[in-house]
Amino acid sequence: MNVAEDRIQQSRRGQRAPRHGSAEPDHEILIIGAGFAGMGAAIELLSRGVKSLSIIERAADVGGTWRDNRYPGVAVDITSFVYSFSFEQNPNWSRVFAPGDELQNYARRVASKYGLYPYIRFGVSVKRAEFDEGEHLWRVTTDKGCVTARHLVSATGGLISPKMPDIEGVEDFQGERMHTARWDHKVDLTGKRVAVIGTGATAVQLIPEIAPRVAHLDVYQRTPIWVLKKPDVRMPGWMRTVFRWSSLAQQGVRTTTDALTESLMIIAAVYYRRFPCLVHWAQRAGVNNMREQLPDNPELWDKLTPRYGFGCKRPTFSNNYFSTFSRSNVDLITTPIQRITPKGIETIDAIEHEIDVLILATGYKVFEKGNLPSYEVVGRGGVDLGEFWERNRYQAYEGLTVPGYPNLYIMLGPYALIGSSYFKMVEGNAIHVARCIEAARKRDATCVEIRQDVHDRYFRNIQRRQQGTVFLNHNCAASNSYYFDHHGDAPMLRPSTSFEMLWRAKRLPMAHYHFKKAYPAGWLSGDSRLTSNSRPFPGDDTVAEVIRR
Repeated sequence: MNVAEDRIQQSRRGQRAPRHGSAEPDHEILIIGAGFAGMGAAIELLSRGVKSLSIIERAADVGGTWRDNRYPGVAVDITSFVYSFSFEQNPNWSRVFAPGDELQNYARRVASKYGLYPYIRFGVSVKRAEFDEGEHLWRVTTDKGCVTARHLVSATGGLISPKMPDIEGVEDFQGERMHTARWDHKVDLTGKRVAVIGTGATAVQLIPEIAPRVAHLDVYQRTPIWVLKKPDVRMPGWMRTVFRWSSLAQQGVRTTTDALTESLMIIAAVYYRRFPCLVHWAQRAGVNNMREQLPDNPELWDKLTPRYGFGCKRPTFSNNYFSTFSRSNVDLITTPIQRITPKGIETIDAIEHEIDVLILATGYKVFEKGNLPSYEVVGRGGVDLGEFWERNRYQAYEGLTVPGYPNLYIMLGPYALIGSSYFKMVEGNAIHVARCIEAARKRDATCVEIRQDVHDRYFRNIQRRQQGTVFLNHNCAASNSYYFDHHGDAPMLRPSTSFEMLWRAKRLPMAHYHFKKAYPAGWLSGDSRLTSNSRPFPGDDTVAEVIRR
């Protein structure tokens, strides 16, 4: 689209046409979110000497998901050796699978050690970000006012927007009600009649923790979950001492557990057609785990055995989830819910189950409009990113950049997440972001945008690879998984190993991007024949040809 056409379209929308200038933004780099993704991006940039950055965070502390999720039993569901930055391993985990408060403390230590706090402004929520095509900058509207940034790094994470159940009457319940993502510790569950709606990974951690202290617990299950044994033990003091004295020892443990996690969580799911035996082994292990915890209980076995393949839905680990259902004060209810009443929950068989406390373990919005990103993002031509994805499928080059949205880097974009560890994705995408910004600086460029042909070729390759994954081959339609979007795609996980992802982040050609520079103010005034607002760089044939005309 040329400038004249763009002005006409903007005029029709009642918007101001872009100015052609070289205004300096308030920030060269603005990072939105101070969870591990935002911190990882900032650390990578600072390590390269890029210090002209700012971080804004809606809450009052770092940590993201681990700051917000405080429900009983919250913990990592892969080993802590892997669930941490490779460059900042923690020798002091109390358990192989660390509890949530330790992850939050780890986030604070990382922020302090790497000097991030001076760069963070807390208590600022982003409402909207719009790309100014004339000035090559992002205009970001927050609840504290508007700021501008040359480069925008969106690090808002995936598990930040609680998903409320679409059940009639949920607002009418007159007892205590809370979502697991917004746990209210002032509510005492002791001796109460409690209902938990949902049996995903969060519920698997929560239910065994609260069952012993409630009077009665009803667990409402729509879809069962694959649960493997949890090789979790308390870390002995001598091992922590060894790790503090020898980083090589801890690196060895990390490498071993990483290989095991990679095999189970990536190879089994991504390369399902090649290695179906891994998925079948995991399913047998899940069934055995259930039957060992619930011996001689075929009725519960039937209810708790998934009808979909391992990997379709996020699996988890627990040594006491299934055995909780053998308690006399716990009932597993699989009859669908009709409505929520002021006093409890009514199922479709017209039975009302009265309760005192309603707990919603119903997960999060993930790849849904309004969550990724969690604010309005408007790119070239006034196109909203969320609407674009809703109409045209979720897509991003290397899970990070999207054509039409220059200078924007989405840390958790479509097909970005590596199944073995969130931190691997963060480190890979942080390298990618830093390389783009460094390349722009070297070229004195004000605009960085992934080439459409490169992006499209990459997306076609992603879709081809998806055909061999467990998601499209193992009855996943029955899983009710947040891995899937309304298009039927599974844009949560990247269909590759972490080794490939990191290799590409470090070595992908910067020629895959357009690098342009805004014209000085007034440079284009009076010449409507010019159809670009950017000065071309060598190799940018499209813009060069436009100017020759």
